[in-house]
This record gives sequence, structure tokens and C-alpha cells, in this order.
Amino acid sequence: MISCDVAIVGAGAAGLGAAWRLASTGRSVVLIDARDRLGGRAHTVTTREGDPIDLGCEWLHSGDVNPLVPLFESLGIEIDRTKPKWDEQDGNRGFSPEQQREFAEAFDAFEERLAEAADQGRDDAASRYFEPNGRWNALIDAVSSYYNGTEYDRVSVLDYARYVDTGVNWRVRRGYGAALSAMAGSVTCRLGVRVEAIEDRPNGSLLQSPAGDLEARHVVLSVPTTVLASGRLILPSRFDAKIEAANGLPLGLANKVFFRLREPERFSVEGHLFGRIDTAATGSYQIRPFGQPLIEGFFGGRHAAALEAEGPGAMTAFALEELRGLFGAELIRSIEPECETAWGQDPFALGSYSHALPGHAEARQVLAQQVDDRVTWAGEATHTHAFSTAHGAWETGLRAAEEILALR
Repeated sequence: MISCDVAIVGAGAAGLGAAWRLASTGRSVVLIDARDRLGGRAHTVTTREGDPIDLGCEWLHSGDVNPLVPLFESLGIEIDRTKPKWDEQDGNRGFSPEQQREFAEAFDAFEERLAEAADQGRDDAASRYFEPNGRWNALIDAVSSYYNGTEYDRVSVLDYARYVDTGVNWRVRRGYGAALSAMAGSVTCRLGVRVEAIEDRPNGSLLQSPAGDLEARHVVLSVPTTVLASGRLILPSRFDAKIEAANGLPLGLANKVFFRLREPERFSVEGHLFGRIDTAATGSYQIRPFGQPLIEGFFGGRHAAALEAEGPGAMTAFALEELRGLFGAELIRSIEPECETAWGQDPFALGSYSHALPGHAEARQVLAQQVDDRVTWAGEATHTHAFSTAHGAWETGLRAAEEILALR
């Protein structure tokens, strides 16, 4: 049986943040994850041609105040500050400039109504504030599926209003997942170890796993809300309120598909496209990110779940049809499928990032609250205003570490 001062369950951004802070104090720390890698929902892989791509989180949101930016740069990790063109349609394909202006105005008006509702303390569904029979409601819902991982009928108005975003979005040139994993440094890691239960012991906790048990004076628990809500991790009964809170903070779904371009010079660099503008069941496409010979497709919400349920290749086939409609049959012949994700079927995530259901805006504070001196809580879902982001998760890891360091 291994013993340590602090065991951190979950080696995503939150767990890595806690490990980074605690290791700097000389504490005995063990970082545990059920996966055979670090990073959690941040995962950088290399394509067949050697290009790094992020299968999970990709953007340094609020980059101008994001705490990870200076940390990454101190390690020599390159930050790309190119502004994304999410509010543009490359070549105005299927989406005229006038329509783009109308959509932007409709979205701004919708968000103003949401802000007014939040000021009134309304914790109902954001979709209630759509313009009745509004022309752009479907596309607004498509954006929600990318942004929240779900459509607005499952998004709390109050929670949505609490998210803080400066509107500055940067990227890591060699991959967000790779950069986060580098923050582990020399911390002791036990990968491929799934913690099944945490039990109280007189001087701390016992973590049980098929790979062997571990005793720890303190535990940082940074697993997704889906894992907590599913009962896959058995906890002492005093944490029942945490499980209830996790049920109100499910993970939405966002998946990606990547294509390689045989003739990249025929495509714009850093372009953006909506597949269609008349439905929420459509993709958002990044054309040649970093100038790479790639197209990256993004799918969220119910549509992503439906494609994932169809099985491998369904999302790729759907995206090819949308791209054919945008570029034409001749040009589409120069596009080759590269890979696709299925985060909803990842047994250690069961989704992508959290949203608060209507009526559950206070669940984040409940999940984050320190109950005793044995277990502290971290993860993007426990952040009150930077949830669903890797930097928000990192900050909760730092907070959990400080809670441990403050204990006598």
C-alpha cells in the first residue's frame, strides 16, 4: 500500500494545477488518472503527416488574462495570437454579408434579453428568450451547441450570465493538451489506475482501485461531474449533496472531425464556415488552422450525440456532405478523412464540458465547497465564472491546493 500526503484523483487541467502548486511546497504528491496519459479532456495527438491537433480543448479563452499563458511561455511554449474568424463566413459561402449582419444583430438582442433575465434572478431555460419564430433561432442554438455543448433549452440563464470572457482567444501552436501535460513536471504519476472508492481512515483517506490501494492524508478530487453522478466512484455519504450538484451540472458534448487537404493552396488560411444557417444540426469548420493542410469540423449538442450514436464514420460522412455543399463536388475530392472524436463514449469523461441545467445555477458553489479536511474539490464544473475551460479547471486546482495548504 502506497502512502502520501496528497493524492490527486484526475490528471486533467484541474489535477495538474493542484499538483503543480503542491509540488512547489515540497509536499508528497501522487497524481492518479484512469487514463494512460495526462491531460484529461485536453489531448494533443499527431496526424499521419506530423501535424499536432487537439482532440479536446484547443483555445486559450480570455487569453489576455488567462493564467496559463505566462506559464506556458515561461516554458518556451509558443502561443499563437491569431484572432479567430468565428463571426465570419469564408467567401460568404451560403451566408451573405447581409444575412451575417442580421444574424449578429439577432444574437446580440438575444443575449441582451438573457442579461435582463439574469438581472431579475431568473434561473430558467435560456431558450425562453428566443425571439418567437425568429429566423436565426436555429443557428443561435447551433452556436450554443459548440459553446455550451448543448442547446439553450438545457442552459441556465443565471449560470450563462456568470461566465466571464474577455473575447480574446489564442491557441497553443504545438497543442493545448501537450502544453498542459508538460506542467506535471516531476510529480509522481500513477496512470491507468481507476479509483473506485474513497473511504475514511483515522488520519486521512483510503483510495481503492484494482491496481492496489493508496492511503493519503488529503485528497484532491477532480473528476468530471458525469463520473460523480454515475456512481462509478463510491464516496462517503456526507458527500451526497455533491452528487446531487453534479447531476445538475452535466457535461455537454462537443466532438471534432479532421480532414487532410491534398491541395491546401486552394483553401483560405484560418477561414471559418458554418455548414448551414437554417438548422442547429450543422458543423462549424476551421479552414487551415495555423496554415496546416487541414480542415477541422466541430459538432455539438444533440446533433453531436446523434452522430456519435450512429457509430464511427457517421460524423465524417455528415461533414463531407456539408463541405461538398460549400465547396462543390470537384474541390471536395481533394479532402481526405483524418480522424474524429467521440467524447460521449469516453468512459472517463462521458462528455466534454459542463453546463448548469435550468434551476441549478447554484450547483457549482455546492460542488466546490470544502466540507472537511480530507477531500477538496476541483474541476472546471466547480468554477463559478470560468467553467467549461481548461484555465478555469487549472484555477480550481490551485484553489484546492491552497485549501490543503491552509489546513493545520
